[in-house]
Amino acid sequence: MKNYKSREEVPEKYKWDLSDFYKSEDDFNTELRECQKEIKRIGNYKDCCESAKDLFEFLELSTHIDIVASNLYVYAYLKNDQELGVSKSMSQKEKTEDLLNDYEIATAFFAPSLLKLSKEKYESLFKEETRLQKYRPTLDRIYRKKEHILDEEKESIISELDNAMNHFDDMSSTMLNSEHDYGKIKIDGEEVEIAPTNLSKLLKNENRNIREKVRRKYNEVLGRYGVSSAQFLQGYVKSSIVDARIHKFKSPFEAKLFYLNMESGAYDALVHTVEKNLDSLHKYYRVFRKELGYSKLYQYDLSMNMAGSKKEYSIEEAQELILKALKPLGEDYLSHFQRIIDNHYVDYCQYPKKCSGGYSFSTLDKNSRILMSFNYNLDSVSTLAHEGGHNVHHQYVMENNEPSYREVPSIMAEVASLTNECLLSSYLADHGKTKEEKLSGIENILNVILSNLFGAVREA
Repeated sequence: MKNYKSREEVPEKYKWDLSDFYKSEDDFNTELRECQKEIKRIGNYKDCCESAKDLFEFLELSTHIDIVASNLYVYAYLKNDQELGVSKSMSQKEKTEDLLNDYEIATAFFAPSLLKLSKEKYESLFKEETRLQKYRPTLDRIYRKKEHILDEEKESIISELDNAMNHFDDMSSTMLNSEHDYGKIKIDGEEVEIAPTNLSKLLKNENRNIREKVRRKYNEVLGRYGVSSAQFLQGYVKSSIVDARIHKFKSPFEAKLFYLNMESGAYDALVHTVEKNLDSLHKYYRVFRKELGYSKLYQYDLSMNMAGSKKEYSIEEAQELILKALKPLGEDYLSHFQRIIDNHYVDYCQYPKKCSGGYSFSTLDKNSRILMSFNYNLDSVSTLAHEGGHNVHHQYVMENNEPSYREVPSIMAEVASLTNECLLSSYLADHGKTKEEKLSGIENILNVILSNLFGAVREA
């Protein structure tokens, strides 16, 4: 396993390639300026809801701006996350956030104007301009918000305030991944720096004393900033409550379900079903404790593996294993997954100041990029399969939908990714080269259920 002290040490083949976004900083700045000009053009369409032709032109322009602005923002977001605390990257990200805010303010007139229309006038627009049918689902989604949209001036003020004040996630991420010093731990005579990017790897160390020290050091640092973190969270919660109240929802939860077009009964049924089956979860932990040989489990034990497999996977071995596991999905799917590898869509390696965790982030017309902290274990292979599922899903979405319909609702976003993890687990259970590797496949699917059913519902 290779440990990198900085991004500069990481081989280029293990870094994502962002050049199809922008070849240079000059290209980025040119696109940013052009997008700012396009946003100013929106003012010409203040009365677009009175004319079907003008409405179509406005929607074409706003869709174009959506594409360009999302490319600018995601590119800046990715650059910032690959190495937190770099002033140039932070500045680019702030500029794109300001751009999105300007766009939100410029278009604040639209929803209130559309919602002023009577049902008869609204329906007549599609008869006057048949090309509007292309945007019918989008317009229908807005029109159903009639009770929850304020007038233009109020929506503009809310957008301004939100942009100025809602930076809780950025502040928390910078503290967690860049500013905190979690100390070092001596393993086999070598000093190893503790960081969010390698925490899960360190907590799999077989020496229980080492795991306890790592978790204690990490938690001690988090504890020092507990008040600040709580204030960030409190600020976020309060802003969500105020926003929901202003838009005439009883709670942020009701607002969330409304925008997802989801009934609260579905959520309640999910929670109820999980609570009814907690015996399965308790049984899992009893078996887990027994297999580890402990009388009591602690937080620092929960990342350990029951299967006992110590196998490490290189990045290339992980890629090959996933492609074998995904064969049931067919050659077309495999060719789409191969693009992830061939086009360097993944930023694999861990090093200090890289954003921790794993995600796949896409735009309306660019294939997603995947950030992860590859730790050479099965968890990392499974993460690559998971995030790769998001990427391939987005490839198919782009190939089969107009730009206006390329955003995937969160209610279905995890289907493709979890399917990949299930297939990987099944393949290992059937084709693992050792008993331990076969068992690790079974354990992996149990962990998928643990985190994505019981864990996700607990968090919700």
